[in-house]
Amino acid sequence: MPLVMDATLAFWDRSAPAAGCEEQQEWGCSVWSGEPHAAGMDFPTPPQRMPVVCPKTTAHAACWSVMAKGLQSFLWTVLLLLCTMLPPGAQAMHMEVGGPGLGQPGDPMLLASGRVKRGWVWNQFFVVEEYTGTEPLYVGKIHSDSDEGDGSIKYTISGEGAGTIFLIDEITGDIHATERLDREQKTFYTLRAQARDRQTDRLLEPESEFIIKVQDINDSEPRFLEGPYIGSVAELSPIGTSVMQVMASDADDPTYGSSARVVYSVLEGEQHFTVDSKTGVIRTAVADLDRETQDRYEVVIRATDMAGQLGGLSGSTTVTIVVTDVNDNPPRFPQKMYQFSIVETAPVGTAVGRVKAEDSDVGENTDMTYQMKDEEGVDMFKVTTDSNTQEAVITVQKPLDYESKKVHTIIVEALNKFVDPRFVDLGTFRDQTIVRVSVLDVDEPPEFQPPSDLMEVQEDAHVGSVVGVVTALDPDTVNHPVRYAIDRSTDVERIFDIDANTGAIVTGKVLDRETAGWHNITVLAMEADNHSQVSRASLRIRILDVNDNPPELATPYEAAVCEDAKPGQLIQTISVVDRDEPQSGHHFYFTLAPEATHNHHFSLLDIKDNMAAVHTQRVGFNRQEQDVYLLPILVVDSGPPALSSTGTLTIHVCGCDSSGAIQSCNSTAYVMSATLSPGALIALLVCILILIVLVLLILTLKRHHKSHLTSEDDEDMRDNVIKYNDEGGGEQDTEAYDMSALRSLYDFSEIKGGDGGGGPRDGGLSGHLASELHVLPQWVQKPDLDFSLFRDYICKKVEQADEDISVPPYDSFQTYAFEGSDSPVPSLSSINTWSSGSEQDFSYLGGWGPRFRQLATLYAQGRKGEEEGEES
Repeated sequence: MPLVMDATLAFWDRSAPAAGCEEQQEWGCSVWSGEPHAAGMDFPTPPQRMPVVCPKTTAHAACWSVMAKGLQSFLWTVLLLLCTMLPPGAQAMHMEVGGPGLGQPGDPMLLASGRVKRGWVWNQFFVVEEYTGTEPLYVGKIHSDSDEGDGSIKYTISGEGAGTIFLIDEITGDIHATERLDREQKTFYTLRAQARDRQTDRLLEPESEFIIKVQDINDSEPRFLEGPYIGSVAELSPIGTSVMQVMASDADDPTYGSSARVVYSVLEGEQHFTVDSKTGVIRTAVADLDRETQDRYEVVIRATDMAGQLGGLSGSTTVTIVVTDVNDNPPRFPQKMYQFSIVETAPVGTAVGRVKAEDSDVGENTDMTYQMKDEEGVDMFKVTTDSNTQEAVITVQKPLDYESKKVHTIIVEALNKFVDPRFVDLGTFRDQTIVRVSVLDVDEPPEFQPPSDLMEVQEDAHVGSVVGVVTALDPDTVNHPVRYAIDRSTDVERIFDIDANTGAIVTGKVLDRETAGWHNITVLAMEADNHSQVSRASLRIRILDVNDNPPELATPYEAAVCEDAKPGQLIQTISVVDRDEPQSGHHFYFTLAPEATHNHHFSLLDIKDNMAAVHTQRVGFNRQEQDVYLLPILVVDSGPPALSSTGTLTIHVCGCDSSGAIQSCNSTAYVMSATLSPGALIALLVCILILIVLVLLILTLKRHHKSHLTSEDDEDMRDNVIKYNDEGGGEQDTEAYDMSALRSLYDFSEIKGGDGGGGPRDGGLSGHLASELHVLPQWVQKPDLDFSLFRDYICKKVEQADEDISVPPYDSFQTYAFEGSDSPVPSLSSINTWSSGSEQDFSYLGGWGPRFRQLATLYAQGRKGEEEGEES
């Protein structure tokens, strides 16, 4: 037999109050309990009315739950009645797809006709959320047709919440909820019901799945999840302008009742804004929103569920509405008049002052431009707009003069850049103000009158001649006297002078246009009692030309004429130069000089272009008779006064070929023959190369022969002249000179003697010969030294050099006997020193610096060794 799930049918009886509710004037909850029949068209047995009293003092949630459960049970009952009226095939189809608990196809419980043995199976329960009672909440009941009430059947459930949230009575099959449920966390629970034999634990019925749905109550208030809200609207917007939309969310079930049906209203700020109760769109309620009066509003919007009915829950949020600016305010100057002052010497472009028009708007609506309105101000001043500060900057456009006008009055107008045409009717968006500029008097430097900067003077003007006069006046009302001077940095050579009182410029030196045709000087004008007030004027002086330079031939002309020249043949064209520059241009006249009037060889023809041509007058020339002709030419300019000079044309007689090409002249070959073949040129170069090689070979042989002639037994002093004009680099400089070259010149034959003996002097010399290699004694010139050895040797070499005619003479001879006197450092030369190291004191070497300390140590050790040797 299938399981039958029983539920209580509950509904609101709105016809009359329930029993026990009359005194409290409450609507009663009537509970009908019963079990539907499963056979045929029989209706359920008349239920028994069970009055339930719901006083005001108790929570209404349980009543609402019972009412909702009754409504749903009523709907299921109607559905059951409809199923009984369907044909048998339709009933079988409905039972099959009805869900778990209805059995499977082929089940013996299904009759051949398709009708179910038992009636309708209930497979869904409802439980109200947020139950606050102390007892477990009854959910429903599981019942099997095979249950005879003797307790032999054990009912169990499994699935979501089984054993924890939902408990079942194993005997009766009643299900209770033991915990408080929240539909917003979980809307339904899926469980499975089983009926087993209590003794054998055998499954008596197929496992049936059913759902316990959590029934919603209005326990969640609407929430604004997207806050905080910030909107904006332009000022002066018309009524009903949309500002923004707010939306509230309700966690209750929107499909059940009105728990999630939200309506909107304004709690604060309803004087200026409204909100659509269904959509949450905020709109303006007035048309005179003024940003300059109030630039933001805080509006509180409330959202209420249950469609705003009594008992609904609500939530609120604050919406910040910013009123944006429009250009509805014109610029206005705070003052109708401004006063500024400026000195008259202020340069053009100097700022006089700033004025600013105020605008109550913000942003680009405050951008404005300024302009001049009067013609006088436009000439003297200029107004520009500072884009950063929106100020009018008044600057000087022309030089000011206190003596001409002391006060200037200008009108400055300010107007908005961006004018909104919607607000033109509010008035003109511009304003004007008056600006008075006072010019302050200052002590100004003199001014040159008139400002002419060009003067002219003849180059033959005498020293002290007046070139011109400059005039400067003091523009101040006091009119101080003026003094003049020339800036000598522009006239270093002092070619010009100026009269300090009159300003007359005179020549200070002789002028020469050909040297300098222009002079640029600077004239200074200053107040007589205040030289700091100085004005400068640049003056150009042009030197006018006079005819003081005679014309000259352009170059020292030289011409050539062939020996077989014919009469009238052109041999040279000449031109002249003149350093002068007459205004009418150059005009030169050519003629032969008086000394050439008897010339019958050549003629001179003026070709009228400041040039002349020389032609031959005879037939043929003979260069053996005369190879050069000198033709004097007289050149005269046009003056005034007319100046002349004589130039000479040198004419060479040359041999020419048949075509007239010059081959050679007696004195100079003017044209190299171009008939030489490349082979001839190569042969010429080879000959020159051979000559060079021969010359080098001869020089080499001669030098080799000379080296043989000079190789004699005795050493030639000419080949080993050593120059000792340097003190050397100290004790570390051992490679500067080879001292053996000098020591080899000593003739020790007298020292050694024939038998190896000698007197005391010989013994002294031989005894100290080795020590001379280690000590550097101080030079002491002694009168008893004998230089005859050097003298004889040198004289012998001089005679040999004089007799040898194959070598050039030696013009230099160095003397090494004496190094000079009055030296701060005594000589260290060892040449011809006969004193031993023991006779000298070298302690002074230690005071010569660190470079000589090692030398002093060596000499001290050497001296110590000699003393020990003498003692032994």
